[in-house]
Amino acid sequence: MKPPVWISAIPEKPAKPGPLTGLTFAIKDNIDYAGVPTTAGCPAYSNTPEKTAPVVAMFEQAGARAIGKTNLDQFATGLVGVRSPYGACVSVFNPEYISGGSSSGSAVAVASGQVDFSLGTDTAGSGRVPAAFNNIYGLKPTKGILSTVGVVPACASLDCVSIFTRDVRTAQRVFEAANPRKATPAWANGPFRFGVPAAEHLQFFGDDAAAALYQSAIKKLEAAGGQRVEIDYVPFRDTAQLLYSGPWVAERYVAVGGFLEGHPNDAHPVVKNIILGGKNYSAADTFKAMYKLEEYKAETLRTWESIDVMLLPTTGTTYKISEVEADPVKLNSNLGYYTNFVNLLDLAALAIPAGFRPNGLPFGVTLIGQAHTDWALLDLAARLEEVKVTVVGAHLTGQPLNKQLTERGARLLKTCKTAKDYRLYALANTTPPKPGLVREPGYEGPGIEVEVWGMPAQNLGSFLALIPSPLGLGSLTLDDGTTATGFICEPAGLAGAKEITHLGGWRAYLANK
Repeated sequence: MKPPVWISAIPEKPAKPGPLTGLTFAIKDNIDYAGVPTTAGCPAYSNTPEKTAPVVAMFEQAGARAIGKTNLDQFATGLVGVRSPYGACVSVFNPEYISGGSSSGSAVAVASGQVDFSLGTDTAGSGRVPAAFNNIYGLKPTKGILSTVGVVPACASLDCVSIFTRDVRTAQRVFEAANPRKATPAWANGPFRFGVPAAEHLQFFGDDAAAALYQSAIKKLEAAGGQRVEIDYVPFRDTAQLLYSGPWVAERYVAVGGFLEGHPNDAHPVVKNIILGGKNYSAADTFKAMYKLEEYKAETLRTWESIDVMLLPTTGTTYKISEVEADPVKLNSNLGYYTNFVNLLDLAALAIPAGFRPNGLPFGVTLIGQAHTDWALLDLAARLEEVKVTVVGAHLTGQPLNKQLTERGARLLKTCKTAKDYRLYALANTTPPKPGLVREPGYEGPGIEVEVWGMPAQNLGSFLALIPSPLGLGSLTLDDGTTATGFICEPAGLAGAKEITHLGGWRAYLANK
């Protein structure tokens, strides 16, 4: 284990059998593990708990193996990942750039392949910003779904334990161990409405590449069946400003302010100044802010009447470590423009990768839903990660090889036909019997019945390995003029084959044999 990603190792012990057997995970070092010091990124604060936090114990009970505790912005205060005496974590794509915080080490441990998943915490975006900067997934569940007992509080009324993974299927697997799958609303697997801010409310802080990638993400959601709805972002933005410009900073003081006053030289100066500034708020300030928050909640609830999910940039831009060190407060505030409101409004969020800038740095977007839409967000993200595969014969629904699709998490999207210039043949000497689809430009046939399936991208390789010659995957043209990846046949494989084009599909051929 190498610093600054890791702070301490967890002694190895046999994993228990369960749904997460075989997976390893890391724990942000503001979450307790029995017998291992909890530092919260501050060595002087270190204490060794007798009990493991319930959220960690739950994942161990499900079979996952905890291997170590990770670095963080001290006392989980910051979105940058550089406010730690253990060193600054860096983006896995460029060491000059920040990793994002405060769950910096947890994100980097996953992005660099050292663990299968990790636990962070998220009060203002700490489970989402590091995901965006390291091209991974960051699930910030609805408040209360994952226990925060045994977590050093930042803002106890807002804190969430978050989950980082490299792909959405692992996120689903891990989350299911904590929160068994529930029925999701129809929009999660069908047509949906997604909200985007009006252009004048978008902020990319001069990052034109990020702005372009956000527009690409919008188009991707539209291609997946989403209807774009322009929303008023102002009440969400104003809610976000309450978090650090209002009395919720006082809640950070309640958590660790006494320690910082007694150990003024043991804290990161930026962290100390932020938290001790919480003393400046009165009880009256707190109530005024609570009333204002209720006003914003009422305004934002009206927005949810017209949308199912919100699509936002996870951050408008990213920064070099040197830039953050030169202007730590303002640049950190910029990173929270799209994140700080989420827990104040009790929403669920899932940060997902959304491409790369020309300089090689990743960009991410976040799907945001109302409380308890966690599973819906995961299901929608799985759709966005899908590869479409068009099948014509033994892989059709009810046919003997269909299980090769369903075992890989594929789902049927639609049944349709190819364009008219395709011929279909029953191939000779294949087990189970298979057809061959061949394109003949200029031919006017009936079109061949096919099914289009959506398969998780990470499972396509193992599916390809099962396809025998003379079959393969190539580009097909469908009857609506769109192209799709699907089964095609090499001309050499037609020796001894019987043409069955006139029947219009494999099922019709089997029915007429």
